[in-house]
Amino acid sequence: MSAEAATHTRALVVHPDIARGRAGPDGVPARTPELALDEAVALARALPGLEVAGTEMVRLARPHPGTLFGKGKLEELRARIEREEIELLLVDGPVSPVQQRNLETALGLKVLDRTGLILEIFSDRAATREGVLQVEMAALSYQRTRLVRAWTHLERQRGGFGFVGGPGETQIEADRRAIDDQLVRLRRQLDKVVRTRALHRAARARTPFPIVALVGYTNAGKSTLFNRLTGAEVVARDMLFATLDPTMRRIELPGQQGTEVIVSDTVGFITDLPTELVAAFRATLEEVTAADLIVHVRDISHPESDVQAADVEAILESLGVARAVPRIEVWNKIDRLDGEMRQVVENRAARSGDHSICLLSAVTGEGMEALAAMIRDGVAAATHVSRLSLGFDDGRRRAWLYDRGLVEAEEQDDDGYRLSVRWSARQQAQFERL
Repeated sequence: MSAEAATHTRALVVHPDIARGRAGPDGVPARTPELALDEAVALARALPGLEVAGTEMVRLARPHPGTLFGKGKLEELRARIEREEIELLLVDGPVSPVQQRNLETALGLKVLDRTGLILEIFSDRAATREGVLQVEMAALSYQRTRLVRAWTHLERQRGGFGFVGGPGETQIEADRRAIDDQLVRLRRQLDKVVRTRALHRAARARTPFPIVALVGYTNAGKSTLFNRLTGAEVVARDMLFATLDPTMRRIELPGQQGTEVIVSDTVGFITDLPTELVAAFRATLEEVTAADLIVHVRDISHPESDVQAADVEAILESLGVARAVPRIEVWNKIDRLDGEMRQVVENRAARSGDHSICLLSAVTGEGMEALAAMIRDGVAAATHVSRLSLGFDDGRRRAWLYDRGLVEAEEQDDDGYRLSVRWSARQQAQFERL
C-alpha cells in the first residue's frame, strides 16, 4: 500500500438489490441495480479521504431485519473485508440502527448507509454559514435516531460528523439531551440567518425582475449552465454535489437586450435524498418555491435521465412547487452524444411536441441562444394583467405595487384608485397576503 493510499479509508461499496422489477414514479422504470451501484461509487468518490477499494451488488429477496444480509452473505463479506483490508462498508440504501450495530459487530468495521454518506458529503461542501448550520442540524437529526455512536463530533469545530473516522465510534454513547440542546442552539442561529435571507428575498421582490431557478439531478450541469448564463465562477466539476450553497445573479439574458432576470443555482437533487436534508434545506429551497420560471436541467446523455427527471419532479412536488409554475426542460450535455444517439434525442424532442424542451451543451455553448429566447418567453408568459380597485385608505398596498414596478396604468375616481397591474402568480400571492 502506498503512502498516499495509507492516508485514505479503504471502503467497500455494496448495493442491495431488493426491489427488482418495481416501477418508478409515474410508470418510469426503476433504476437498474448496475447504474445504482455506479451512482453509489460516484457518491463515495465525492468524499475526500475515501478510497473505493471494491464494489459489490447483493441481490436480496428480502432484507434481513437484524443484519440486512443473510448469514451466508455476511460470511462472504467478512472474508472479503479481511482479504482486501477494508476499513469501511458503504451500503447504498437505508440501514436501520439495529442493522448497523449488528453489521459492525459481525464484520468488525464501521458501516455507513446512503443517508450518512450524503450527509458527510454535504458537511464537506457547505461553504456558507447557513449551509454549515443546515447540514449540522440534518446530521444531528439523523444521529438522534440511532444510538450506536459516541457523539464525539459535538466538540469538533470542522470537518465531518464522525461517521467515517474518529475514536470510540463502536461504543454506544446515547446522549439525546446533548443532541437536543445542540439542535435548539443551531435552530436559533439558523433562524437569524434565515431572517437575513428573508430580507434579501424581500429586497429582490421589490424589483420587477422575474426569478428563474435552475433545478435538476446532481451533476446534471446546472452550475456550468449558470456560469455560462451569468459569467459567474461557481464551482462546476464532474462530481456529485459539487454545488451546495445557493447562488443568485441578476443578468441580462444573452441576445435578449432589455430582458433582465435573477437566476438562482440550487443544490442538486438525488434519488432517496435524505428527509433530514430536505427539511434542513427547506429555507434554501424556498428560492425554488418562489420562482417565476423553473429551468429543469437534465443530463440527457445519462442512460437513466428519465428516472432522474422523475425523481426531481417528485422532490419539487414534496416541496410544494406547483405544477402550474412554468417549466423549461434543458436537455444538457448533447456534446456527449454520438451522431446516431443525438439524432434519436432530437427526434424524441420533436415527436413530444413540447415547445418547452431545449437541447444544448452548457460546456460548448451550443443552444444557449435558443434557451435565452425560451426564458424570455417563459417569464413573459408567467405574468398576467389584472385590474384592481383600491380605496383611498389602501395606501400601503398601492405603495407595495409601485415599489415593485408592477403598475402599468392608474385612474382615480370618487371611490379610490383603479389600477392595471402586470404581475406573476408569485407576486399576486404576495400581494394577497398583505
